Amino acid sequence: MVKTGRWRDKQEFKDRVLEWTPKLDVKATAIYVRPMRRKWASCSTAGTLSFNDELLGIERGLADYVIVHELLHFSVPNHGKLWKCLMRVHLGDYERLEKRLHRVGYALNSSQIAGGNRR
Repeated sequence: MVKTGRWRDKQEFKDRVLEWTPKLDVKATAIYVRPMRRKWASCSTAGTLSFNDELLGIERGLADYVIVHELLHFSVPNHGKLWKCLMRVHLGDYERLEKRLHRVGYALNSSQIAGGNRR
């Protein structure tokens, strides 16, 4: 079941990332929530995670998809069979979440293109 509700602030979001790190056996050296123009998140081989601050305004379950997606890249650098299997193990029907996230992203990008304020 997808959790609903929004995040109170960046720290609550970061705490959620830290809840996932031991489950996925990942050590994050730094977690940032900041404006990002073209993607939801990124990670570095040094253990740094950056998340788009737009995630603070979407459902928690969709944000979990992004969190797990990025954390798995520390172990699996591509979106192959192993990565998909691990996504399914941790999130169940992750494809449904992925589709919903793409719709949210499209809506955010459309408002930006139309000159709207994304905040």
